[in-house]
Amino acid sequence: MPRAKVRGVGLNYDVVGERGPWVLLIQGGRQDMELFRPLAENLAAAGHRVLIHDRRNSGASDIALDSAVSEEETFADDAHALCSQLGALPIIACGGAGGSRHCILLHLRHPGSARGLLLWWPSGSRPAAEQLAEQYYGQFITAAETGGMSAVVATPYYAERCARVAENRDRLLAMDVGEFIATMRRWRQFFLDGADMPVIGVDAETVRSITLPTCIVPGHDTIHPRHIAEQLASILPNAEFHDVPPAEPAEDEAARRQARLAHQRRLADVFLDFLARHP
Repeated sequence: MPRAKVRGVGLNYDVVGERGPWVLLIQGGRQDMELFRPLAENLAAAGHRVLIHDRRNSGASDIALDSAVSEEETFADDAHALCSQLGALPIIACGGAGGSRHCILLHLRHPGSARGLLLWWPSGSRPAAEQLAEQYYGQFITAAETGGMSAVVATPYYAERCARVAENRDRLLAMDVGEFIATMRRWRQFFLDGADMPVIGVDAETVRSITLPTCIVPGHDTIHPRHIAEQLASILPNAEFHDVPPAEPAEDEAARRQARLAHQRRLADVFLDFLARHP
């Protein structure tokens, strides 16, 4: 898999498709880029080049926690720099859950870099922000406070990061525990301060200034509540709201995979129809 040095950090990425308009696809949370490769393949089959990547601190990319801004803003800046290196700008920004937030931040922090937004399952609300702040940062603050960086490396999430990229272990163990805790607290506060905004970290007035054609598909759970997508669609001046049923629950992994594939096919159909009407 290709790797790129982006703003001093090694990022794992891939391009699906050989020609056509560029789409930047950003998955949610701290998920691996492979999770939504089927969606990328569906978009590529319709004539797009789709850039997928593991954000720093996730998947098979490097760990780097020295940013002066929030991790969310850092993700957006990294994505812009990666697109620039590959000659992909301006792009169609496609993001799910946390990825929808990163697409919006990409557009706001780098005007002119995106020419449309395809967003599904935007996360939001105070309960969601508080839960995500603990999941992404709080648990690692606790680990560092009780056992130093060795305890952080031993957590399941960071243990996996070290297994995927061996150098990440040395990077973590070399960090000053006080600086690590301070960075985690600052990044956690970004979530908590933005908990009541329509997009975590972006107020309503700023969201209203986004005039890009936007397609929004709502989520169906407490982290991605439907009303957050509805509110976002009502604020954005050029947004369309499209319902896509969630993947069917399944008992075994094979059935769950088939349900995910079918769900991503439905997402692709909605997005492709939108793009055909907003070339």
